[in-house]
Order: sequence, then structure tokens, then C-alpha cells
Amino acid sequence: MFPNMDHKELPRALQHIMERGRPTTVHAMPRRSFLKLTGTLGLAVGIFPDLAVAQSSDADAAAASLKPTEQPSAFVHIAPNGEVMVTINRLEFGQGVQTALPMILAEELDADWNLVRSQLGTNDIAYVDPLFGMHLTGGSNTIKNSFTQYRELGARVRAMLLAAAATRWNVDVSTLRTEAGAVLASDGRKLGYGELAEAAMALPVLQKIALKDPKDFRIIGQPTRRLDAQAKSSGQQSFGIDFKLPGQLTAVVARPPVFGAKIATLDDSAARAVKGVKAVLRVPLDRGAEGVAVVADGYWQASQGRDALKVEWDTSAVEKVDSERQLAHYREMATRPGPRQFDSDMVPLETAPLKLEAEFVFPYLAHAAMEPLNCTVRLADDRAEIWMGSQSAGPDAAAAAAALGLKPEQVVLNVQMSGGGFGRRFSSTSDTVVEACEIAKAARSAGLNAPIRTLWSREDDMRGGYYRPLHLHRARIGFDKKGKVLAWDHSIVGQSILTGTVFEQFMVKNGIDAATTEGMRAPYPLPMRLTVHHPKDNVPVLWWRSVGSTHTAYVMETLLDDIARATDQDPVAYRMQLFGDQHIRHR
Repeated sequence: MFPNMDHKELPRALQHIMERGRPTTVHAMPRRSFLKLTGTLGLAVGIFPDLAVAQSSDADAAAASLKPTEQPSAFVHIAPNGEVMVTINRLEFGQGVQTALPMILAEELDADWNLVRSQLGTNDIAYVDPLFGMHLTGGSNTIKNSFTQYRELGARVRAMLLAAAATRWNVDVSTLRTEAGAVLASDGRKLGYGELAEAAMALPVLQKIALKDPKDFRIIGQPTRRLDAQAKSSGQQSFGIDFKLPGQLTAVVARPPVFGAKIATLDDSAARAVKGVKAVLRVPLDRGAEGVAVVADGYWQASQGRDALKVEWDTSAVEKVDSERQLAHYREMATRPGPRQFDSDMVPLETAPLKLEAEFVFPYLAHAAMEPLNCTVRLADDRAEIWMGSQSAGPDAAAAAAALGLKPEQVVLNVQMSGGGFGRRFSSTSDTVVEACEIAKAARSAGLNAPIRTLWSREDDMRGGYYRPLHLHRARIGFDKKGKVLAWDHSIVGQSILTGTVFEQFMVKNGIDAATTEGMRAPYPLPMRLTVHHPKDNVPVLWWRSVGSTHTAYVMETLLDDIARATDQDPVAYRMQLFGDQHIRHR
């Protein structure tokens, strides 16, 4: 997924997952010292400037034994008025994690939900997925992988607040309890969390804490308002596309009509004459292409400048994919022998009482998120700050650093709320941020010392690349009058999304991309021979929401429906029969 990274550099936990499946233990991740972490993030429970010093001196031994992902200071900020700000280690783009994770933490903290707020994190190591060891929003793993993490974070803060109250009142901590953002004493005394935050952070961070019995949950499992509901329903929610810095300029890019093409000739005189246009820049683009960036005061001026460009493109060195010829080629490939994911005896196919043949064609699909791609970059001599919606803040920041000639620690990527993504905001090449950095670098070289927001139009988003691959399925199935499948010969033709990425080491076996075949056959015990072909075409492809199942599930379930219909069976009863004595979740 990161072509310039050796697969051995991936976290060991992720390597194990790719090779074997989900591990039962969490492997250690690289870590920074707690003091460095808090200094980098500028976050702490409480609002006082000496908190980091107090915690690092008095609680250093306890804190040092915790991973960055377990440190409360990176995730919880309690204001004097009792407001609890929870930092999210994922991208929020509609799935609700900016509410779900605070709910989990607030449950163990015993916070007043009316005072809970949330914000998105950065590329800091504290915000990696605690299981995978990398920044990742994907695979529906947020709650599964961070449920215990956020519970423990909330429980640690609660324990520190209880200890601070016990010290102030000079009572045994076991006599105290918490409720709705306050510590309560048996004699009726009460202290809000905001009143205790400073003292609490001067105390050790507990490594081992007790968690609630689920029967005592009062937030988890209950109808709970989304923290972003009011802002989104009233049009006040800010997304990455809305982010604005003083003096910020906007860039749009003229991209070649064929992926990977370069500029032959450029006449930018009319574009430079458009009012508000500040610069016209030739910039490198993804996949070795070249483009023309128009930088202006705003999107409209930049767009008008781009429309005024006169560009001739050199497409001589790149493949020009023709849809009709491509489909004909795929159909021919489907008839060839090739690598097999599954194998089975196909002799019964020829003598089967009933037969079914089918072909399915799935077109390229753009991700088409509500919010087009965008990225804002502010450069200085020795650092860069970035604002964008990213599903992989760490890898994106590393790619930005490489493009800018900086060290990774010199780049801060601030994750922004996104209007959808479906996988597009986790690009295998980090193309969005790299392009924005190349533009910002070129603009600075041209004398524009201003933040640059690179903005894709809706048309750019559709034409600019990275699609769910075109797939062709061909099936020949033999079955009897009771619907028993005797032989199922199946071929899939489609580009591999993982070949050429670091995940090829783990998920491309025998020339077959596992992302292409997921959802085939399982959970049905069918005698299937599955042949897979991965043609190479000059169309950039990427995972798309639910990945392989976007096509395989439709094919499998449609064909099973056809068999049930051909044998006069209820389709649900037919599937139940196929499941047999498999796990109860299949019945």
C-alpha cells in the first residue's frame, strides 16, 4: 500500500494480520517518551501550562510504562467549566466515530454527556490504531480495535480525578464516587471535574485500572445524540474544504487527458491575465504525469485561469485504454486457464441435469464522495503543516515529508472532518497530499509565501483517477433438480489493487489478489474452481467501500437465487440448506 516502504518496516502486528489473520495479542509499537508526546501535542487533562512538567516529574515512572496510545494526556482535555474534549484517533467522514469513541471514553469517565466534545487528531504516534500500529481508518475496525483503548483512557482519568478529590478532602478514595462529571463524597460534598483537572494531572497515571461491569453502562447502548448532528443539520459543520488560514490562496490543476501523460506545449498568457491569478506552475503529478497548477485568490479565479490555459499534451509514451477493446480482451482472458484460488473436479459439469451460464460486468467506479478532494499546506523553511481529511495520517505525512525534502517529524498533519471517502482518502500513493505539497513547494519557489489550498472540482474527482477496478465474472454451474451444486467453474478478470504496494507481500499469493476474490464461495461449501486473471491497464485503481465484496457478493447471491428459482425453492430455505451444520451465525 506504500510502494516506497519495505514490507519489513510495517508494524509486526500488521504483518501478522496480513499473513495469518487477526492476532490474539498486541505487539509493542515504537514509542516516544511521555514528556515528548505531551510537548508535541500540546494536550493535557486540564488547561494549565505547568501540567506537562508536573506529570512528567511526579508520574514519569508510571507514564513511561504506558504506550503513547494509552496516555490520557493525548486524548482528554478537561476545561475549568467541566467540558471534556476527547481527541479521536480516526477520520470522521460520516460513520459516527466522532461520537462513538467519546461515548466509550465518557462511559468509564462518568462524564456528563452534555459537556462532552470531540476533535480529530494528527499524525502523532499516539493516534495510531492500537492493534495495527499505524494510522488507519478502514475495514470497519474503529470500535473493534479501540473499544478497550478508549474505555481504559476514560477509567485512568476517572481514577486520577478521584485521587485528586481524596487528597483535597483528606478522605479515603474508596469512600468517593463519580457521577455526571463530578466527584461526590459520602457527606454530600461535590467537586466538578473542571475543578480537579490540574491536581489530577500532577498524580501518577495508573497502568492497571478496573473497568465497569457492562450492566452498569449508562451511555453505551443507550440512544445518544451525535456530537456533530446539530452542526451538520444546520450547515455549520466545517470540513476540510472549508478550512481557511489568513492569506490563504487556492490552487486547481489542469491534468492530462490520459493517465501519466506529460505537457508538450503550454501557453499560460491568458490564464495569467485573469484577475486574481497569482501564479501558473508546471508541477509533477501522480504516476509520472505532469500538470499545470493555477494559484489564485480563490477557487473561482483559479478555475477561470485554468479554463484559459492552452495546453497540448504528450500522450505518446502512455497506454490509451479503449473501453470496448478492453472488455473484449477481458472476455477472452476469462476463457483461458490461469492461477486458481480454489480447485475442484469439473467433470460433473458436463453431465449435470441442469446447467447455468452467466456473465457479469462491473464498471470502473469513482468514489464520488460528497466532499471533493482537498488539502491545505503551509510551508516554512524547516517545517510544514497540513490540513486534510486523511484515513492514514501517518503515511500521508511521511509522503508529504518526502515530497518536501523534510524529516517526518517536521510535518504535522491535522486530520479534518470529511464529507465521505469510501476508501479514496487512503490512497496507496498518498497522491492528494503529495500533489498539494508539490504545488505549495513550487508556489514558494515562485515567491508566494502563503498557505496553499489545493482543491479538486467534482469533475476532477471523477476524472482524476483511482477507481474500483472493472471486473468481469464468468460462471458455468452444473446442479441437480434438488439444487445440489455438482460443479461450479468460475473466472474473474480485473486489475489487482494490491500489486505494486507493500501489501502485495501479504495479500497477493500465486498471482492472485485476495482483495479481488474475497466473498467468493464462502460461506457456502460449494465445489468451485475459481480462476483469476489480473490484466495491467493504464487506469489507476484503489479499494472501494467493502472492496471485493462490491462485486463478488452480488455475483454469488444472484447465482444462488438463480439456482433456487430453477429448482423451485425458496431462496432463504435453499441457503439454510447449504449452510448445513456450519456456525450459527450462518443460519
